[in-house]
Amino acid sequence: MKLRTYLLLANTISIAFIIVLLLVFFQYMLVTREQLIWLCIATVGAGMASALLFFLLVRPLEASVRRVGEGAARIAAGELQTRVEPAGLKEFKQLADQFNRMGASLEQSFLQVRAAESAQRELVANMAHDLRTPLASMQSYAEALEDRVLEDEAEYRRYLGTIRSETMRLSELIQDLFELSTLDAEAQDKEISHTAVVEDVLLELHPRFSLQLEEMGQQLRVRLPERPLRVNMKARHLQRVLQNLIENAVRYSPRGGIILIEADELDGSMLRLSVTDEGVGIAEGERERIFDRFYRTDRSRSREGGGSGLGLSIAKRLVEQYGGSIGVEQPDGQGSRFWFTVHEGKKTSHL
Repeated sequence: MKLRTYLLLANTISIAFIIVLLLVFFQYMLVTREQLIWLCIATVGAGMASALLFFLLVRPLEASVRRVGEGAARIAAGELQTRVEPAGLKEFKQLADQFNRMGASLEQSFLQVRAAESAQRELVANMAHDLRTPLASMQSYAEALEDRVLEDEAEYRRYLGTIRSETMRLSELIQDLFELSTLDAEAQDKEISHTAVVEDVLLELHPRFSLQLEEMGQQLRVRLPERPLRVNMKARHLQRVLQNLIENAVRYSPRGGIILIEADELDGSMLRLSVTDEGVGIAEGERERIFDRFYRTDRSRSREGGGSGLGLSIAKRLVEQYGGSIGVEQPDGQGSRFWFTVHEGKKTSHL
């Protein structure tokens, strides 16, 4: 039954109850016949006025309820952008506001789900491409070796070296995917107390790049304050972030280029570490997406240039896990300056 019917029924029952009481009073001679008639007329008149008032008051209530119901039906049909106009009594305005907040939350959740699905499809497509390329290369070289078409020893060793390098590339890609999935599953520790020394981490990293730097004629320069720099981050995580940024700089710096590592103290006990290269740089519109998984720009992150496309994404996850931020900017001239912030540590701890 409708609300209007309920109210009219209640009003009718009230009138009938009053008339029954008047008849009882008349039966026991508590009122005269003339008084009974006038009281019954007054009761019926009051009841009719009450019914009319109920009718007028219920109409806006029904309209408010109808708007919310229609909005709910439209959202159920998939129109998540539907909103209800707050109108009527205070309680119905509050109901409409809560309904609109619910609709906005549902729409945002739906957009996030769609974005996640799109990102997942893109991730699978990029993974398939990055896995297929080295596999196809390994297959072609292996078939050539299997068919014994090579007679030159140097060419034979070159084929084996290519298979080995492609195998290492696959291994690195799988390791990056595993590490990234591990970071996604980890809960952020709000009370991280690990401390790493920046100088020690850089000393451990330098031998890994010495051969590449020598082959490319590149120079790695470090500009740090004279005092020891301790940061609130696990040493292996700091090493991973710096390694990814340095690898990126070495890969895209020109032959004979200079790679500069710097540290600057910021307000609020924060430290800003940066790695600057002399490469072609990154367009301003792509500097936010450069940290997305598998994202590559045409100029500076081609697949042919190497890398899994996950290094910067891993670095971003690690930095944000410790309450810092990461970004890239264009320094004076050409090149890119990748930077990240981290809380400065006050004391060392055993890791």
